[in-house]
Amino acid sequence: MFSFTQEEKEQVLQQYCLSREPLQLSNFPAKEKRKYILITEIIHVFEENRFYTEKEINVLLKEIYVDYAIIRRYLVDYGFLGRKKDGSSYWVESFEPNSKSIS
Repeated sequence: MFSFTQEEKEQVLQQYCLSREPLQLSNFPAKEKRKYILITEIIHVFEENRFYTEKEINVLLKEIYVDYAIIRRYLVDYGFLGRKKDGSSYWVESFEPNSKSIS
Protein backbone atom coordinates (compact mmCIF):
# COMPACT_ATOMS: atom_id res chain seq x y z
CA MET A 1 0.00 0.00 0.00
CA PHE A 2 1.20 3.48 -0.78
CA SER A 3 0.17 6.47 1.26
CA PHE A 4 0.22 9.85 -0.41
CA THR A 5 -0.98 13.36 0.19
CA GLN A 6 -3.20 15.40 -2.08
CA GLU A 7 -0.14 17.56 -2.80
CA GLU A 8 1.85 14.50 -3.92
CA LYS A 9 -1.05 13.42 -6.13
CA GLU A 10 -1.23 16.86 -7.74
CA GLN A 11 2.51 16.83 -8.43
CA VAL A 12 2.33 13.42 -10.10
CA LEU A 13 -0.72 14.41 -12.16
CA GLN A 14 1.01 17.61 -13.31
CA GLN A 15 4.15 15.71 -14.24
CA TYR A 16 2.52 12.84 -16.17
CA CYS A 17 -0.77 14.18 -17.55
CA LEU A 18 -1.09 15.88 -20.91
CA SER A 19 -4.72 16.50 -20.04
CA ARG A 20 -7.03 15.73 -17.15
CA GLU A 21 -10.31 16.19 -18.98
CA PRO A 22 -10.17 13.89 -20.84
CA LEU A 23 -7.46 12.07 -18.95
CA GLN A 24 -4.35 11.54 -21.11
CA LEU A 25 -0.88 10.58 -19.96
CA SER A 26 2.36 11.76 -21.52
CA ASN A 27 4.22 8.75 -20.15
CA PHE A 28 3.99 6.18 -17.39
CA PRO A 29 6.41 6.42 -14.47
CA ALA A 30 8.97 3.83 -13.46
CA LYS A 31 8.48 4.37 -9.72
CA GLU A 32 5.76 2.21 -8.19
CA LYS A 33 4.29 4.92 -5.96
CA ARG A 34 3.80 7.25 -8.93
CA LYS A 35 2.20 4.44 -10.94
CA TYR A 36 -0.15 3.77 -8.06
CA ILE A 37 -1.11 7.43 -7.79
CA LEU A 38 -1.95 7.57 -11.51
CA ILE A 39 -3.96 4.35 -11.28
CA THR A 40 -6.08 5.91 -8.49
CA GLU A 41 -7.09 8.53 -11.06
CA ILE A 42 -7.46 6.23 -14.07
CA ILE A 43 -9.93 3.90 -12.33
CA HIS A 44 -12.53 6.69 -12.46
CA VAL A 45 -13.07 6.24 -16.22
CA PHE A 46 -14.93 3.02 -15.41
CA GLU A 47 -18.47 2.53 -14.13
CA GLU A 48 -19.27 0.65 -10.95
CA ASN A 49 -21.55 -2.42 -11.19
CA ARG A 50 -20.71 -3.04 -14.82
CA PHE A 51 -18.84 -5.87 -16.52
CA TYR A 52 -16.39 -5.03 -19.29
CA THR A 53 -14.80 -7.19 -21.94
CA GLU A 54 -11.05 -6.89 -22.43
CA LYS A 55 -11.75 -5.11 -25.72
CA GLU A 56 -13.93 -2.51 -23.96
CA ILE A 57 -11.21 -1.98 -21.33
CA ASN A 58 -8.62 -1.52 -24.07
CA VAL A 59 -10.73 1.04 -25.95
CA LEU A 60 -11.10 3.17 -22.80
CA LEU A 61 -7.44 2.88 -21.83
CA LYS A 62 -6.12 3.62 -25.36
CA GLU A 63 -7.60 7.09 -24.96
CA ILE A 64 -5.48 7.58 -21.84
CA TYR A 65 -2.14 6.06 -22.81
CA VAL A 66 -0.60 4.34 -25.81
CA ASP A 67 0.56 1.32 -23.77
CA TYR A 68 -2.93 0.51 -22.52
CA ALA A 69 -1.97 -3.08 -21.63
CA ILE A 70 0.41 -1.93 -18.89
CA ILE A 71 -2.30 0.30 -17.44
CA ARG A 72 -4.79 -2.59 -17.51
CA ARG A 73 -2.29 -4.85 -15.74
CA TYR A 74 -1.66 -2.33 -12.94
CA LEU A 75 -5.39 -1.71 -12.48
CA VAL A 76 -5.77 -5.43 -11.81
CA ASP A 77 -2.52 -5.87 -9.85
CA TYR A 78 -3.31 -2.99 -7.51
CA GLY A 79 -6.83 -4.33 -6.90
CA PHE A 80 -8.86 -1.61 -8.59
CA LEU A 81 -10.20 -3.91 -11.33
CA GLY A 82 -11.29 -7.48 -10.84
CA ARG A 83 -10.76 -9.97 -13.65
CA LYS A 84 -11.94 -13.48 -14.44
CA LYS A 85 -9.07 -15.96 -14.69
CA ASP A 86 -9.70 -16.42 -18.42
CA GLY A 87 -9.65 -12.63 -19.01
CA SER A 88 -13.16 -12.65 -20.45
CA SER A 89 -14.59 -10.15 -17.99
CA TYR A 90 -13.45 -7.20 -15.86
CA TRP A 91 -15.22 -5.07 -13.25
CA VAL A 92 -14.46 -2.30 -10.76
CA GLU A 93 -13.38 -3.76 -7.42
CA SER A 94 -12.76 -0.40 -5.79
CA PHE A 95 -12.45 3.29 -6.61
CA GLU A 96 -10.39 3.86 -3.49
CA PRO A 97 -6.77 2.98 -2.77
CA ASN A 98 -6.64 -0.20 -0.74
CA SER A 99 -4.19 -2.13 1.35
CA LYS A 100 -3.69 -4.99 -1.11
CA SER A 101 -0.12 -6.18 -0.99
CA ILE A 102 1.93 -5.10 -3.99
CA SER A 103 4.14 -7.84 -5.41
